[in-house]
Amino acid sequence: MANRARLIDLGRRRYGPVLELQRALHAAVAEGHSPDTWLVVEHEPVITLGRNANEAHVLLPRALLAARGVDVVEVERGGDVTYHGPGQVVVYPIRRLERFREVVPLVASLETAVTGALYRFGIEAQPRSEHRGVYVGDDAICAIGIAVKRMTSLHGLALNACTVLDYDRLITPCGTPQFGITSISAQTGREVSWAEARDALLDSLEGAFGIEFEREEIAPGAPLPFASNPVQESA
Repeated sequence: MANRARLIDLGRRRYGPVLELQRALHAAVAEGHSPDTWLVVEHEPVITLGRNANEAHVLLPRALLAARGVDVVEVERGGDVTYHGPGQVVVYPIRRLERFREVVPLVASLETAVTGALYRFGIEAQPRSEHRGVYVGDDAICAIGIAVKRMTSLHGLALNACTVLDYDRLITPCGTPQFGITSISAQTGREVSWAEARDALLDSLEGAFGIEFEREEIAPGAPLPFASNPVQESA
C-alpha cells in the first residue's frame, strides 16, 4: 500500500508568497512538525536566479522586466537562471532525506516521472546527466533545480505544458544557449491545458515515488497556509 503524501494545489500565484510558503513548510518538515509536503502551482511571470546564476544570462534590465510584470528573485536552489510563467506546471517536493546520497536519486526520480507523464502524450523525452532536466532532442521541456538544507529538499521542477515559448528573449534558459525550448502543446500540435498536464504529471509522480497524494486545493485569492493541518502519512 502506497504511503500518503500531502499535496497542496495552489492554482495560479505570484512567486514571492509561494517561496515564503516553501520555506515555512521546509522548516516544519525539517523539524519533524509536518510530513513530506508537495506543492503544485502555476506562477505569474518570474525569473529565478540560482546559487550559480550568471547575471549576463538575464537579457533585459530589471527595470524593463518589472515594467513587463516579470519578477526577479534570487533563490537557494542549484543551477543558473530559470523562467516560470503561465502554462508551466511547477512542482516543489519538500521531503525529508535520510542521507545526502539520496539527492541524486531524488532528481532522477523527478526526471523519470516527467518522462513518464510525457509518454502519455506520445512524447519521447530523455534526461541529460550533464544538464539536469528533461529534453526532447535538443529542446528543454522541463527544468529541474533543487536545494537541500537540513536534509530536507525544496524547489523542484517546471514542466512546459502550454507555455508561450518566447521567454528565451528574457533569459538564456539555465545558462545553456546550445539548447532550445519546447512544450507539450508544441510537441503534440494541440493546446494541452495546464490542468491536463498537471494531472498527468501528478499521477506519474505517485508511481515514481510510490506514494498516494492527499490533495488540498487553495481557492484563488485565499491566503496561503503555512504548514497548517498536516496530513499524517500511513505506514
